[in-house]
Order: sequence, then C-alpha cells, then structure tokens
Amino acid sequence: MMIEYQWAMVIASSLLMFLISPVAKTTQTFFSGASRQARNPSVLLVTTSLVMSWFMAKSVSNTADLAARFGLLGGITYALYYLSFMVAGVLIYRMREKGGFGSIHHFLQSRFGRGAVLAFSGLIGLRLFNEVWSNTAVIGSYFGQPGSRPYLLAVVLFTGLTLAYSLKGGLRSSLITDAIQMGLFGILLFVVLSLLTQAQGRVGEWMQTGNWSTATGLNLFFVVLIQIFSYPFHDPILTDRGFITDSKTTLKSYALATLIGFCGISLFGLIGIYAGSMGISEQAALGVSRSLGIWGMLLMNVIMITSAASTLDSTFTSVAKLVVVDLNARGNITLNRGRWVMILVAIAGSLPLIFSPAILSATTVSGTMVLGLAPIFLFWRLKAPPLSFHLAYWTGIAAGLVLMLDGLPAGWYLSQGPYSALLSMNVYGSLACFAAYLIPYWLGLWRHTRQSKSQS
Repeated sequence: MMIEYQWAMVIASSLLMFLISPVAKTTQTFFSGASRQARNPSVLLVTTSLVMSWFMAKSVSNTADLAARFGLLGGITYALYYLSFMVAGVLIYRMREKGGFGSIHHFLQSRFGRGAVLAFSGLIGLRLFNEVWSNTAVIGSYFGQPGSRPYLLAVVLFTGLTLAYSLKGGLRSSLITDAIQMGLFGILLFVVLSLLTQAQGRVGEWMQTGNWSTATGLNLFFVVLIQIFSYPFHDPILTDRGFITDSKTTLKSYALATLIGFCGISLFGLIGIYAGSMGISEQAALGVSRSLGIWGMLLMNVIMITSAASTLDSTFTSVAKLVVVDLNARGNITLNRGRWVMILVAIAGSLPLIFSPAILSATTVSGTMVLGLAPIFLFWRLKAPPLSFHLAYWTGIAAGLVLMLDGLPAGWYLSQGPYSALLSMNVYGSLACFAAYLIPYWLGLWRHTRQSKSQS
C-alpha cells in the first residue's frame, strides 16, 4: 500500500506542475523566464526559484546526515553554503552595474577569450550533468535499493514527468513551479517538525547537541567559509537568475534567498538531530520518514519529490541555455534546439544510475576543484590577462585531484579530526589559486611601469 501511495504522489505532483506551467512561445520566455507580456520575473519568482534550486533532494539529505552525525553544528555547517547567494548576488550586481556585462559568459569572453569560456563551460556542464542523477537517485532510494527494478522505474518516471513540464515552458515554467513548490516545501517541513516534536518534545536539547571542535565537524565549517567565494560561480542555475531581471530586483532576490535558504536548511537539520538522538543509522531523512509511520513517510516523500523536481527542472533549463545561448556563436537560438538539449541531458544524466553506483562518486565535481573561480570573480575589475584565468582555474582543478587521490601528506594537515584533509587542501589550494591569478597581473603591471619609465 505504501508504494502505491508513493507512486501516486510522484504522478500527481508532476501532473499538477505540468498543468500549471505556461507554454513558452518565445525564446525570451523559454530561456530568460519572461512572461507572455515580456515582463521580467518579480522578486518573488526569482527568490523562490533561487531557494528551491538549492533545496535539492541531495542537499536536504546531506544536511540531515551531517546533523545526525555532528548535531547542531552539522546542520548549520551545511546551511553556511547558502551565504553563496549573497556573495554571488553582490558580485553579479556590480558586474552588471559597473561592468555592463549581460551574463557570466559575456564577462569571461570579454576578459579572457574563447578558451576561458570553453574551459568554464566544461566545468559547469559536468556540474549540471551530475545534478540529474544525484537528485533522481534520492527519489529512487524511496522505492527500492539502488539498481533494483522499482528504483530504476521510479527514476525514469520521475525524470520523464519533470522533463515534460520543463519542455512545455522552459525557464518560465521553472520559475512558476518553484514558487509553488517553495510554499509546499515550507508547509510540509513545518508539519514534519511538528510530528517530531510530538514524538520527542526536546527541542531545547536539540539546540545544544554537538561540540564545536575540530574533532566533531568544525573542520567542515571552515571549509564551507572558504568555498562560498568560489562555489556559487560553478552553479549556472544560481548565476543564470542573476541576469533575468533588473539589477536592483536581482540584488533584493539574492539577499532574501540567503536568509530564507539559511534558515530553511537549518530547520531541516533538526530532522537529522532527531535521527541521531533516536539512533537511526541509515540515511537520516529516509530513516526518520520510516519512523513516522505511513503518513509521516508520505510527507517526507513529498518534500523530497518537491525539492528534487525543482532542482531537476532548473537543471534542464540551465543546460538548454548553456548550449543554445551561451555557447552559440552563430546566434541561431530556437525553442526546438532548447527542447532537444533538455531531452538529451535527461537521458544522458540518468544513464549512470544503471551502472555501478561507484562511478557516481568518481564523476562528482568537488567543491575544491572550483577554488580557482574565487579570484577570477572577486577580482573581476582587474584587467588580468587570460593567463591569470587559466593558471587559477587549472590550479583549482589540480587541488581537487590531489584531494581526490589522497595525495596530501598527513604531515601537512592543519588540524585533526574529520575533514582535516579537506580543510588543509582548501587552504593550500585557495592560496595557490590567488597567487596563480595575481602574479601574471602584477608582472604585467611591472612591465608596463618599466616601459613607461624607459619611454619617458
């Protein structure tokens, strides 16, 4: 009976989103989210879309797992990633107002050339590819074991239904459905937390769980504080929304998204704290849902379906924009091209789930690998040469590979406890990336100064 209810939830929620989604008849609506009257998206639409694009099923699961392991510190640590909205919002605002740039790709092309655009696009393309399977995999886990027939059937059905309404309205559909999903997500989260407090009314004790030390997760806290200056710029779902309305509306939306996102994901961490207090050893969110009985589990399922769908439809629209608009030098932008790109990425992004789950971790883009984006965007006003971009970019990639291959000697660790290697590599990698970016710029200034003096 439970499985039947879950199938009904997936189908019903997806059909509702399909009926609500408008039909995109212009490229402005499909790729930029404009209304039929060619009006730009409002603060409400941009804010809710930003928040829901990061309330992805995988993020919700990770937050709960960290909170189950480290208590309040774990939940807050993951919530810190939502400060990325403010970092990106302020920088995008300044890039538009002071630099006159119309997109991230416009900035990279103008400053560093086509090579930088292609390198950057390869990175964010991999990120978007990973978003497909990482979110649908969470949905599949509620129907069966990875690789099982129910698991794969759930993945295919969920992906296909989400794709259907994405094809219908493009970015405009994504914005409107995100607003609805945001409201639904908030209501359901409130209900689930109410059920938990009734089952174990010790909220005050939950707020005191965990110790703020490197032995209990503080290393990861500092890692996030480093990565928020680079991480948002390799997420085109986040940055695309910085250019679809006027700059002041954009800045307001990103500020609101920062507050809502931080508070919302922190509240979800309470579910993980509850799991830890109850000794639930499996995935925290999944374990808690099973402990709440059939109706509690259905509520958790809807939360996961809602968060996964909002991220998945945003992924489809961002891939379509990347291929058809950002990388299109000929300017032949059409709706059909965008829709075909969506179909292809839905198929390609689901294929890894058919094979061994081990290949999933091998394809994940590490946050460490994008450390090189921090100096590129923080110092966007510097007239740095293309060499600065490539040295910083590839230094970050190298730092991520060293971490992935466990290549940092233990004697170089800056702390002890969980995630000590991750923190150490992020510190070393960040310093190396900033140096790699700034040294060619400083050398260029030095040469220019010498030439000026010799000519005078």
